[in-house]
Amino acid sequence: MALFSKKDSKKKAEKNDDVKAVKAAGVSVPRDLTHVLKHARITEKATMHSEQGVYTFNVAQSATKIDVKKAVFSLYKVTPRMVRILKVPTKVRRNAKTGKTGVTTIGKKAYVYLKKGETINLS
Repeated sequence: MALFSKKDSKKKAEKNDDVKAVKAAGVSVPRDLTHVLKHARITEKATMHSEQGVYTFNVAQSATKIDVKKAVFSLYKVTPRMVRILKVPTKVRRNAKTGKTGVTTIGKKAYVYLKKGETINLS
């Protein structure tokens, strides 16, 4: 039995051609945006920024700026003016009961800037 068959290479070539044709046509493949925004980040700093039209969200590790814009528009029906994404650094924490250390990770956070007069109700 051969390790490489001609049928598999033909199927792969057909799939690659299909993907190239979709990209060339300018048609965007829809992505699932339900898991992009995890939850709003409610901190003292985020509350101060929300008065100026900047809202902070924890987002998925694979989220991009465009994904965040689309997710905010689909959930809150407002168009973001700008989105900035930051990686949140990991922190070493010690368990008081057992004395063991562990690492906490949040992932990414996104600052969503809105136009003047637009607001998001986070409650």
